[in-house]
Amino acid sequence: MEELIAFIEQFQKLDQETEDAVKSLFKEEVVKKNDFILEEGKICTKISFIKSGLVRRFYINEGEDVTEWMYYDHQWLTSTASFIHQKPSLEYLQACEETVLYSLTYTDEQKLLEYPLFAKFYITLLRNFLASFNEFRHSYNLMSTQEKYRFLLCNFPQIIQRGKLKHVASMLNISQETLSRIRSSIY
Repeated sequence: MEELIAFIEQFQKLDQETEDAVKSLFKEEVVKKNDFILEEGKICTKISFIKSGLVRRFYINEGEDVTEWMYYDHQWLTSTASFIHQKPSLEYLQACEETVLYSLTYTDEQKLLEYPLFAKFYITLLRNFLASFNEFRHSYNLMSTQEKYRFLLCNFPQIIQRGKLKHVASMLNISQETLSRIRSSIY
């Protein structure tokens, strides 16, 4: 749980009461490789901090699974719209390797938001995420495939190092063969 507290305190110093609440409401869980954390059509009931592991977000399009992103150690994970609105998910979350999570249920999130210091952290985290996501999407959409790969390699090397070739290729919307050619031209 120390990783989670350390992450939170990068944004907001907690008092002992808030830290104790965080430690009591977040629950550690271990997800086996290839197990689903969330499936399409089910309501996402938790938000999680990844202590260790790798998780991919994907959806099914015409019978093919399309990887949107991969999350790894010390990142946050949820199906945002499903969690916030408590409605069925349009996507899957699947562990790509054994993954240890600190998870907070929707109900317990509401309890933690009553603590002003946690609420301040949460607002800061969400604002940073939204701003970064907006910048990322704008820039990423303007990049060539090779530029996208280089961007991932420089900014999210864990995805390249730990993700399966077919999942990385899917994220880039290219074939595995094209990804292999891009990789060989860079290395």
